[in-house]
Amino acid sequence: MAGYKQKCSKCKKNYVVVFRTQPYILCYDCQKPELAGKIDDPEMKKLFNIPEDLYKESAFLRNIKSNYIRYGKLTEKQIDAFKKVASKLKEIKKVNII
Repeated sequence: MAGYKQKCSKCKKNYVVVFRTQPYILCYDCQKPELAGKIDDPEMKKLFNIPEDLYKESAFLRNIKSNYIRYGKLTEKQIDAFKKVASKLKEIKKVNII
């Protein structure tokens, strides 16, 4: 899938690779405070305990984690998609996921 670079909507400094049109693009640095929320559920802690590099690479992973922190739950489809994308990125990057 071909992507293009677009400047972050918030800081207007960093470029973010975008694969489809999105109304509000955020770079990792601008979205990092959102991702620092507390996660109490041990199952979700284990799910979101992946290397920071994967979050830097994928806005999709950041958005799912942000949605969990904001709303406190995820659907089964969201969880499956998160696992699938994280494993694909792991294969690409050859990073160990805990």
